[in-house]
Amino acid sequence: MKKLFLITFCFLMLTNFALAQNKPAEREESNIEKFTSKSGTLIEKRFDDVGKLKLVEVQVLTFTDLISNAKISGVRFELKTATRYTTSTKGAFLDQDEVDGLIKSINALKTKVFNTTRETYTEITFRSRSGFEAGCYFSDGKWTTYVKLERFDKDSQAFMKPEDFDELLSLLQLAKQKF
Repeated sequence: MKKLFLITFCFLMLTNFALAQNKPAEREESNIEKFTSKSGTLIEKRFDDVGKLKLVEVQVLTFTDLISNAKISGVRFELKTATRYTTSTKGAFLDQDEVDGLIKSINALKTKVFNTTRETYTEITFRSRSGFEAGCYFSDGKWTTYVKLERFDKDSQAFMKPEDFDELLSLLQLAKQKF
């Protein structure tokens, strides 16, 4: 009886372990992605250029359902990457309601973080629904800032200096005016 219990227990543990390994990483969709993925809609997409920060292009996207006249806006970040064999375009959305959160985060970094030092490696990150990240890390005695467009893609990252976040802040303020 003990052997049967032990074999059953081991089988259940191995099955559970195997299933856990096959679970794909889930990604939350932005409100823009949800809006544009509805079936039975006629969607107009308007792309307004805001500017460029290093290699990252910033645009305001406005989507209108021409049947119901519903609209949604947000900010799109785009990065063109090149490897030895291919080129690709990485992109991320920031919903309109997330822009203020990113602006507050950048201001907090400027006033509370960039003028400090840390004794150990430290990361500080803002993340949107779609997986867009903006943040910084402290290493080798200095802060380095970055934006990362796709959460699970290391090639979608652009590294910057803390001063570059001033320009990102300006671009976000311009984008807000276009909503």
